Amino acid sequence: MKTLFITISIHIIAWILLLMVPFFSTYQVIKSLAPTEDISLVPIILLSIFLMVIFYFNYFVLIPKFLLLKKYLLYVSTLVLSITTAFVLSGLFLNIFDYDPDKFETINPVLTKIEPILKANTFLMLIISILASISVTINNHLRQLEKEKLVAQISSLKSQINPHFLFNTLNNIYATAIDASPRTADMVDKLSEMMRYTMKETQNDFVPLEEEINYLNNFIELQKLRLESKIKFEYEIEGDFVELQIAPMLLIPFVENAFKYGVNSEQNSNIRIDIKANESELHFLVANKKVDIKSGINEHSGLGIENTKHRLNLIYPSKHLLTINETENDFIVSLHINLL
Repeated sequence: MKTLFITISIHIIAWILLLMVPFFSTYQVIKSLAPTEDISLVPIILLSIFLMVIFYFNYFVLIPKFLLLKKYLLYVSTLVLSITTAFVLSGLFLNIFDYDPDKFETINPVLTKIEPILKANTFLMLIISILASISVTINNHLRQLEKEKLVAQISSLKSQINPHFLFNTLNNIYATAIDASPRTADMVDKLSEMMRYTMKETQNDFVPLEEEINYLNNFIELQKLRLESKIKFEYEIEGDFVELQIAPMLLIPFVENAFKYGVNSEQNSNIRIDIKANESELHFLVANKKVDIKSGINEHSGLGIENTKHRLNLIYPSKHLLTINETENDFIVSLHINLL
């Protein structure tokens, strides 16, 4: 609704600026040369209506039906016919209102030189209105194509992300089940919640932030069950998440990256995760101490984070700040998002 109001306002302002300068300035010139005469505004109003009709008929009908479909000959012929029809109708209306340009010579001979200027202004405004309608329509068409492309890219990124998490978690459960651990049931329960969220909620463009955080909680609990006390883990959540929404599966790649590259049973492993939210913003921090990892684990290193960077740029342009600091010993991710 707000976008529609802005669009209508822009159109109104554009027409006022476009028509006021040439037509009403011409009217003022005529009035100054014949101050005692009653100069009708009917021709100016009719010409203005004529230009607007041509613009919107071209914008809503001719361009979508012919020009965008590359039916160029049909487009040009229909446009010429429309302009001719509009000129004829304008002439008929002028006759109805007894408009006679020949009377200018009897009022003031100089006024006869104004009529060609008025016609030239009309022709110029006609060309501008046609070119403007083509430009606006093509621009909107390109934006729509770009939007559809972004939706397709986001869907593709989601499909790349989801199987990756499930595959890793299933491997962990399988390894635990081999040892007949009593923790297996708990792990399966948490995985089922994750799978339910992945299969259902990620089909939406946005999900409640509370559900996204719950997905993170399940993932972290599964990792803690697998790793036992091999790492020093700090996890803090602060704020009210009930009213906020976020693009699904946006935070998990950073958490997964910390567990994937920050855990080694033979070294001190530290992971810290902070999640804070206020009325409109989310502050997300993931930090891990870098450890030695097995050879071959870097084969797909950074894929999840790169995908997430791309999604952030597509979904939250100019509304997020992602900072990744990597030192010799630490890897720190800081993400701020305006969710409104």
